[in-house]
Amino acid sequence: MAREIVLDTETTGFDPLTGDRLVELAALEIEQFVPTGRSFHVYIDPCRDMPTEAERIHGLSTAFLRGKPRFEDETVVDRFLEFVGDAPIIAHNAAFDRGFVNWELSRCDRAEIPESRWIDTLGLAKQRFPGMHNSLDALCKRFKISLSEREKHGALIDAKLLAAVYLELKGGRERRLELTASMSVGAASATARGDYGPRPRPFVSRATEAERAIHAAFIRDKVKGEALWAPFGLDGAGREAAAEEKAA
Repeated sequence: MAREIVLDTETTGFDPLTGDRLVELAALEIEQFVPTGRSFHVYIDPCRDMPTEAERIHGLSTAFLRGKPRFEDETVVDRFLEFVGDAPIIAHNAAFDRGFVNWELSRCDRAEIPESRWIDTLGLAKQRFPGMHNSLDALCKRFKISLSEREKHGALIDAKLLAAVYLELKGGRERRLELTASMSVGAASATARGDYGPRPRPFVSRATEAERAIHAAFIRDKVKGEALWAPFGLDGAGREAAAEEKAA
């Protein structure tokens, strides 16, 4: 799959069925496991007060969110759906984000994004690290991904961190090495296919006249391989010069 979307959300709580709402939505585009730089990010007015516990986690207050666009506004829902398109969506503990996104979509009469399109990095991490702590923070520390830019949870910064974690879960450094090796093989193949003409400035033989004469006599009298080179018009000295040019 060439194009995928890494997604993260911030909310007023844990369950949209009890009145909790989205307050921040971020999505990043990646292609072949490499971020393209294209992203979607928006703060959303939840039309309700922000619980103290939730504000402590992400730092988004009722006052800050008041007046921000609502999810049903075309600047949010339409742009979000256009950005996501039909690409698979990657999220950490995807059931949580999927529940909120689909609940908001259903409220404005939009089709829900089916579960089959969601990739859960928490599930991938549990398969790779069974029995270990697999929160986003824990995975960043395990993969040595810097958390220095993150003071509080935020959908945009967490989506960037998740994209890095997803790369590691799908092969990470090994995948980059494979790409590098593939590029090297491609370059080597291109070189092998190339046709080289005569060297513009042939190398000058470093052997003296006496050394070349001794070498030619050795080939003629001891190796007796002169006939192999004769068709090319090369004596012992010529062979040496040709060998030097080829080695260079």
